[in-house]
Amino acid sequence: MTAWLAVLLILALPACTTKLGKDGRTTSEMDVKYLAKTEVDRFADTNRAEVMGGLMLIADKLYRRNPKEWKKAGVDSREAALERLKMRHYRSLPELGGLREGKAAALAFSETYSGDRVAALMLGLLTMADAAFDHKAEFYVLDSLDETKLFNCARNMEVAVWKLGNDRNAAGELFLLANELDPANRNLSFEREFGRLMGLLDFMAKVVADRNGRTVSRLGHSVVSTIFLPVSFLK
Repeated sequence: MTAWLAVLLILALPACTTKLGKDGRTTSEMDVKYLAKTEVDRFADTNRAEVMGGLMLIADKLYRRNPKEWKKAGVDSREAALERLKMRHYRSLPELGGLREGKAAALAFSETYSGDRVAALMLGLLTMADAAFDHKAEFYVLDSLDETKLFNCARNMEVAVWKLGNDRNAAGELFLLANELDPANRNLSFEREFGRLMGLLDFMAKVVADRNGRTVSRLGHSVVSTIFLPVSFLK
């Protein structure tokens, strides 16, 4: 409980600013938009920003390890490929045929898919996160989130980690290179970042469930599934 209160205190700080006047006196001002926000709303703002930023970091790292993927999309650079993902709210990626969330992410591990596998996976995960946060960038008193959507989004991160480390093509090669498992040069940065995002989403799900007077159960999720769970279509 102490840690939770500390988080809320930190999030509350931007709502009030103190200025030193010419006469040496200090005055405090309240940003009016924060009057319509609860502590949970501000926490949701920060949580969402961290999740989205983390997913874009993973996308960048995947492109660095798999440069042939962004070249499939016909763009000039890794940065341009990342920009396509940021523009997902305004236009879809032609090679995905309008698919989003789990169906888009699954294409990254399909033998028959010939497009940018990083774009397929990361657009899928990003649109899942968009849906989990109700397609909002900021949250206010009357906004509400669904803890099950947040929970499923976290489990889908687990599915992505499993697939990145296990799904292979007919030649026995991983569809996408991620963690480096060479005993002489171990690099688990992908797994660590995914783990951080799962923790953020799980904690947000717990906060939302508490506010809604419900609980989030992990029953039936002790074994990682290989199928992406629904997010948008949950009611």
